[in-house]
Amino acid sequence: MKIAPHSKLLFIGDSITDCERARPIGEGLFGAVGKGYVALVEGLLGAIKPAHAIRVVNMGSSGNTVLDLKARWSTDVLALKPDWLVVMIGVNDVWRQFDLPRQKEIHVLAEVYAQTLDELVAETRPSVKGMVLMSPFYIEPNRADRMRSRMDEYGAIMRETAARHGAMFVDTQAAFDGVLEHVHANALAWDRVHPNITGHAIIARAFLDAVGVPM
Repeated sequence: MKIAPHSKLLFIGDSITDCERARPIGEGLFGAVGKGYVALVEGLLGAIKPAHAIRVVNMGSSGNTVLDLKARWSTDVLALKPDWLVVMIGVNDVWRQFDLPRQKEIHVLAEVYAQTLDELVAETRPSVKGMVLMSPFYIEPNRADRMRSRMDEYGAIMRETAARHGAMFVDTQAAFDGVLEHVHANALAWDRVHPNITGHAIIARAFLDAVGVPM
């Protein structure tokens, strides 16, 4: 496994990461890491690699865009001094362009998304042992769908940012696409954005595969 024993593994993102995690810091007992893929990752790491004793922290926050991450980066990432950092952001950056099209002041266009993401990664990459950038996704198999097409654009930005800074990249959209060959999108998420437990398991599996945890 790429993550060394006794590492501190911090996840940051939006509601897909948040999943009712504890405040102010999502770590500890009684579901503190939330009810989503972060909890599945923590549980599977404990079951498959118990000797590694990985410390998992969830700093997701519902509704966040990359600009929201920038506003809290100092306190919610840098101050917590993770060994490994996992970032999944972009769903709301895209979604607000479609569900609130007239509120243009809250839209995060691709250029702003790319620049802000690049700044955050460039600032943090030298201080962590490893960084994983996970693509935003839309659980829609029709790639010609306007929101799916836009999400793919933001996913490509995430991939390019990872390559530029020597971070790992996890294509969560591709992971969902593989499952969508067999089931309808409604079987994974009622709104094509917020996954059910199967959807969260797809994300967790993609992450664990990337960091070398046998599944």
